[in-house]
Amino acid sequence: MSRFLAVMLLCATSTAAWSAAPAAGAPGAAGPQTEEDKTAYAIGQIVGTNLDKSFAFTKEEMKMAEVGFAAGLAGTKPAVDIDAYRAKAQALQQERANAVIAKAKEAGKAFRDKAATVKNTETTKTGIVITMLSEGTGANPISADKVKVHYEGKLIDGTVFDSSIKRGEPATFSLSGVVPCWTEAVQRMKVGGKSRILCPSDVAYGDRGQPPSIPGGSTLDFTVELLEIVK
Repeated sequence: MSRFLAVMLLCATSTAAWSAAPAAGAPGAAGPQTEEDKTAYAIGQIVGTNLDKSFAFTKEEMKMAEVGFAAGLAGTKPAVDIDAYRAKAQALQQERANAVIAKAKEAGKAFRDKAATVKNTETTKTGIVITMLSEGTGANPISADKVKVHYEGKLIDGTVFDSSIKRGEPATFSLSGVVPCWTEAVQRMKVGGKSRILCPSDVAYGDRGQPPSIPGGSTLDFTVELLEIVK
């Protein structure tokens, strides 16, 4: 949790202060008008989104967080002892984050298990699922090699988080300088070949993920075309 978010979250709470505040999601009848309005609205949207991602609040918990947020802005007397609840807030965040990560890993495993049944697919000892889409005719790279590839990376819900294809320019990198999944899987490809590579989080970005595009515990779904071993 960022320092900014922590400050916003741990503001004092007061039901009275919130009763005079506008309804959530309604900055005004016509929405934000001036640049200052839009900036303030954007800050509120960012804080709300980060709260949802960090704590996975229930509707009731979100309402109470809104009360505290409004009271903090108003500078009213806290309804609880804020210092006493700082550690509890951090513990809750960790608890909820762990639950979200565990759920992501479970969904990722189910996704990989289903993909593993497809023809021309192998599963490595590290859990990587590789489906050969087209077999190359060139050499296999080794971990010390630098390679040129075209690729697209997605989350299991189909969200694209990175794509050299969309950028219109292949990527070149050393196989020793990428996530372990890539180091292992691309060595199994031949130049000219194309594969789908599903990376468990343990050999990708782990429990931390790669914010904001890759949540912790995510299985990553790559399509990779090996264009060249760069000498």
